Amino acid sequence: MSYKVNYSPLLRAHTPPARQCHKVCDVAHGSSMKGQTLLSQADGAVLCGSDPPDDSVKALKAHLWSEETSEMERLLGKCRIRSQLVRECMAECLGVYILILFGCGSVAQVTTSQDKKGQYLSINLGFALGVMFGVFVSRGVSGAHLNPAVSLSLCFLGRHPWMKLPFYIFFQVFGAFLAACTVGLQYYDAILAYSGGKLTVTGPTATAGIFSTYPADYLSVWGGVMDQVIGTAALLLCVLALGDQRNGSLPDGLQPVLVGAAVLVIGVSMGSNSGYALNPARDFGPRFFTYIAGWGGDVFIAGGGWWWVPIVAPCVGALLGTLIYQLMIEVHHPPSPSELQTSCQEANEGKTGLEMEGGEPDCVKPT
Repeated sequence: MSYKVNYSPLLRAHTPPARQCHKVCDVAHGSSMKGQTLLSQADGAVLCGSDPPDDSVKALKAHLWSEETSEMERLLGKCRIRSQLVRECMAECLGVYILILFGCGSVAQVTTSQDKKGQYLSINLGFALGVMFGVFVSRGVSGAHLNPAVSLSLCFLGRHPWMKLPFYIFFQVFGAFLAACTVGLQYYDAILAYSGGKLTVTGPTATAGIFSTYPADYLSVWGGVMDQVIGTAALLLCVLALGDQRNGSLPDGLQPVLVGAAVLVIGVSMGSNSGYALNPARDFGPRFFTYIAGWGGDVFIAGGGWWWVPIVAPCVGALLGTLIYQLMIEVHHPPSPSELQTSCQEANEGKTGLEMEGGEPDCVKPT
């Protein structure tokens, strides 16, 4: 409920007698309800021919605001999802949505403006910043995988449950699909104007490449496979290094920025062959959108049946990059104090029942 008090000179002209004023003021100050009391104080001051006290007006506004805020908090509290898995999947979906919204949005702007409102570097920056903000959005809930290849690699490392993998992949693809729908709706008129009203996959005015990747004319399918394997392996090397606390700790807020920088440098150095998908969800979700939105089955035929390469090759590359980092860097870290403690306990338990010469254990607990 809202209250409005009009401070008009007409109220002063019709000021009641003094005794009535006192009664109104007394009734106002004697109200038992806090909000009604504050309102009555303001009304009583007007009836008495004086300006309402600032404290009463401020208190009334604060009271009404607190009531509205608490009501909103109650409504939002009813929307809270208790399932941890569902919350993680929603975070992955929203994070990928942000990634594709900015990434494919930058491609749409550059393409439909015929390079007048952006260049290739604009696309690289769009995807890099999209990754950065996507990580910021979802990292506190799901860990911000934003990529089925990353989720798969973490499962192989034992850092992510296999049971969650299909759910993560589905919602990552779904988030990319929703973002492609958004970009298609936002740039619908521009796409039709650029392509002459025809939605084509190949040719000088092709627009399917706004949403998903296609190989360059000179690139063979197996050359594209190698391109995606190498690019995704490089991405995983950088991501694992940034998350390896024993290889050098980073400020918490700096990691998403550097992940975006890794995507930027890959795009600058490895993007000309096939558009550096590096992410099955990033490619398949928007490709499925173009399939149902008017581009047709050509999106799965063009490039010699290219569509499967951005799905399979990034997964292979992610596993390869993970294996390389593990074998060349992470397994060679000196054991942490907690690992030394565990090894000492296991060694001592193995000697149970045997006589230990010297009275001292072979391993020393870390200080």
